[in-house]
Amino acid sequence: MARGGKRTGAGRPKGAATRKTKEIADRASAEGITPLEVMLKAMRTHAEKEDWDAAASIAKDAAPYMHAKLASVQHSGPKGGPIQTVDLTNVSDDQLAALEAIFGPLARSGGDDESDPGGEGEAGG
Repeated sequence: MARGGKRTGAGRPKGAATRKTKEIADRASAEGITPLEVMLKAMRTHAEKEDWDAAASIAKDAAPYMHAKLASVQHSGPKGGPIQTVDLTNVSDDQLAALEAIFGPLARSGGDDESDPGGEGEAGG
């Protein structure tokens, strides 16, 4: 009979809090004060005193508890190559109008360009 070694499904699941840790967290939450609440109160106190360095330091520590960290994404073209672009600087107005008629509805479906209906971008200056 085999003994020892890794057994599938045995042990506590990764990332699961132990019963004691969960009890401590639940008790602290029931008492009305949690580590996050302490950090937020300290941050607000420093902000009221306009001690922005201290407030920012505490905010940096508290942020992961309130805001998910965004995953980085690398954009690439087909098969991991460069993204293909097209130079439209020498295209006529008629050709641009035809492209707008075809692709315009696709660009507007994203909802992020409502403030710029012409698609021209902001004027630099």
